[in-house]
Amino acid sequence: MNVELTPRHLQLRDLLLRRWKTNGLKAGDKIESQNEIIKFCDFSLITVIKTLKDLESEGVIRRQVGRGSFLVQAPWAEEHHRVGFFYNRNIVGDGIFNNEFYTRLVIALEKRVVSDGHEFIMGSFTHAKMPVTLWDRLDMVVLTGITGETDISALSQTTSQVSVLDALIDLPGVHSYRLDYAPAFREMFARFGTKPNRVLYLDTVHVSTEQAARLAAFKAACAETDALQTLRITTVNQEDQSSDFAPLERVIAEFQPDLICGYMHHSWHSRMAEALSKPVRIYPFGLDSSRPGFVVTSDDWMKSTLPMIYQKLEDRRAEGEVHTFPPHFVP
Repeated sequence: MNVELTPRHLQLRDLLLRRWKTNGLKAGDKIESQNEIIKFCDFSLITVIKTLKDLESEGVIRRQVGRGSFLVQAPWAEEHHRVGFFYNRNIVGDGIFNNEFYTRLVIALEKRVVSDGHEFIMGSFTHAKMPVTLWDRLDMVVLTGITGETDISALSQTTSQVSVLDALIDLPGVHSYRLDYAPAFREMFARFGTKPNRVLYLDTVHVSTEQAARLAAFKAACAETDALQTLRITTVNQEDQSSDFAPLERVIAEFQPDLICGYMHHSWHSRMAEALSKPVRIYPFGLDSSRPGFVVTSDDWMKSTLPMIYQKLEDRRAEGEVHTFPPHFVP
């Protein structure tokens, strides 16, 4: 049954549905009383009573005398989910499909979401703006590319369940799925750290909690080796192919490292080797790569992560949590 609503009633209806979705209510759950609704909003009792009557007429809620009102329909709790994947366009300025890492990630995520019987859409955000209105139409969003420059205040405004890949976000209800490289770093140094090495770590200019955690884990693994390792750290922008390679070339030529590890564009490998007067081992971060490095297998990552994301969607009241996935070292 379609019910004609005034703009005031529409505002309250939208507020109530957003609140129930955010709180993870399911069919059969009890909703707030008229007086309780008035306490958390500025609508009159007349508007509240009419809006609840209209929701009852639509079959969304059921009111029982002496017991209260209960939710009958909860579209956000359906088995069919609308899943959105959004990346940061400020990080990948040329678009996601010009970036090997993000291309492989989105293909793996879409493949598994669709095979699970859900709907998949893809979009982007920027450091300054996130499409909250679009996210509210989805059941859950998976985000990647959040750095210290990103305004994350919008994450507390959306009714969609928020999951963040490759980052750590400390906000209520936001679940972080980070990559723990510490075991892979230790594995590399267990292989090569028995003798002194000159180690060059390329740290990204895109500052984030994940970038800081990787650097700290690399330093710790380097310090734990049997032989003294000479570690040098320099920053690079691995997402910008047009950036000036000369500063990094000068660092490599002057430092003459035995190992080069960290963030790098795949097109740099040959140029880094040319800057050296000796052989060098190069170990970048990679996704589904057969080349040496610290590698994430995207299908295994999504196979591990998505069931947890679905589970958190079923329990929207759950506190935000941090989950980890271990990449492996390819010598």
